[in-house]
Amino acid sequence: MIKNPPQPHDIETRWPGQLAAIDMGSNSFRLEIAQVERGRYRRVDYLKETVRLGGGLDANGLLTEEASTRALACLARFAQRLAGFAPQQVRAVATQTLREARNRDAFLTRAQTVLGQPIEVISGREEARLIYAGVARLQPAGAPRLVIDIGGRSTEMILGQGRKALRAESFQVGSVSLSMRFFGDGKLSAEAFRAAQVAAGAELEEALEPFAPAHWREALGSSGTVGAVSQLLAASGVSDGRITPEGLRWLIERCIARGRVDRLDFPGLKEDRRAVIAGGLAILYTLAAHFGIESLQPARGALRQGVVFDLDERLHATALPQDGHDLRDATVRDLQRRFMVDVQQARRVSRVAEALYAQVQPRAGREARRELLWACALHEMGMMVSHHDHHRHSAYLLAHVDAPGFSQSQQRRVAELVLGQRGGLRKVEAGLTQEAFAWQVLCLRLAIITCHARGEVRDDALAIERNGAEARIACGAGWAAAHPRTLYLLREEAQAWTRGGVLRVVLRD
Repeated sequence: MIKNPPQPHDIETRWPGQLAAIDMGSNSFRLEIAQVERGRYRRVDYLKETVRLGGGLDANGLLTEEASTRALACLARFAQRLAGFAPQQVRAVATQTLREARNRDAFLTRAQTVLGQPIEVISGREEARLIYAGVARLQPAGAPRLVIDIGGRSTEMILGQGRKALRAESFQVGSVSLSMRFFGDGKLSAEAFRAAQVAAGAELEEALEPFAPAHWREALGSSGTVGAVSQLLAASGVSDGRITPEGLRWLIERCIARGRVDRLDFPGLKEDRRAVIAGGLAILYTLAAHFGIESLQPARGALRQGVVFDLDERLHATALPQDGHDLRDATVRDLQRRFMVDVQQARRVSRVAEALYAQVQPRAGREARRELLWACALHEMGMMVSHHDHHRHSAYLLAHVDAPGFSQSQQRRVAELVLGQRGGLRKVEAGLTQEAFAWQVLCLRLAIITCHARGEVRDDALAIERNGAEARIACGAGWAAAHPRTLYLLREEAQAWTRGGVLRVVLRD
């Protein structure tokens, strides 16, 4: 028994116990530094910069150089504040703008270099889940609730009770995109507001039944738009900060009376919010009218706090697996059930792949090891579609299925691993230029070959030795002679690596 188990924050760092979340939103970038002790949240620092990344998407869906430069400059300042943080203490997530941007990979390469940390592009539903996690932990309640977050290019709606999100959806309409489309000329007219509300309603119409008032008792609004409108209503003496249909109509009428964005001079209106407030008001009024929201309260939590709590859970799950909870593990188990994966075979492959990987990548990072094991767990999920080319079906499903806890970036990496599990290597040749990925692919392929008979495998059946970029494979004493078909497949595997990839594979009979 381990008398003193490792603690989740026992990592080399100048800032022990602190966690950092970066929210790369479509309007603003935010950096939140906090501590979570015994479930209690304490903010250490908070930085926010208006970047308007969402306003930098051109007509072709490409992120402009001007917007990229603003974003990179902000990330460079965040990187200075994060000096001394260990990689495990930081998580950076990007939302709708980078979900849309066709050149996001090129931007992310530059951004990750500047920040010094990986950046995860998360799906809309994953963003919604994390928003609810932040609200539920910082503003707990037992009653069913509706949580709304209006961002720059998307709006998230979540139904939940307690800490559990029961339904989470994301819609592609936000304060920046709607303001650019209907108020981009700076004019504020009744016709423009009506047109913006119709457009918002069209996007949100499919949510009318699942988010109807019968499903919740209170409504909360998270993040910038709701906070800004709440402050405007309070500063003008219209309400105590609650957002009501009457208060929204009053604000819209005042906007129309001013006539132009640059003439808006409401008390409490910040300069960085002026250009996008009209689009935010149009969405809020549409939500209030269509979903029967008589009172919307500003929420304490938001996406960045949800990311901190999620990161804390991941660290606990790694340091204290018997007590910790990583949602991604639960998601993998759910996918195994949903796609009727042969769990026993998945466990055999996982055990062999993990042992091989430890021999060739003993210093691999925690996430790299886990991605390999998740690929092992799900490599046969495509068999539910067809046994023929099941690896391609598995990869496609894994890349596109809703997977709570996973970012889009990580899903794609695991899916690419699964795609490379068998057959020629050309289909994953772009990834094989990276040696770290190549070792993961090799260990997965060798494990599947070793376990192809779908029976138990001796611990000493296969060994692998690394010599630079060369992998030397050896079979256990007597094992090769007893398994001639497996030996044949291993020889074929060595030949496959001579035709592609950065590794050289040598089989020693």
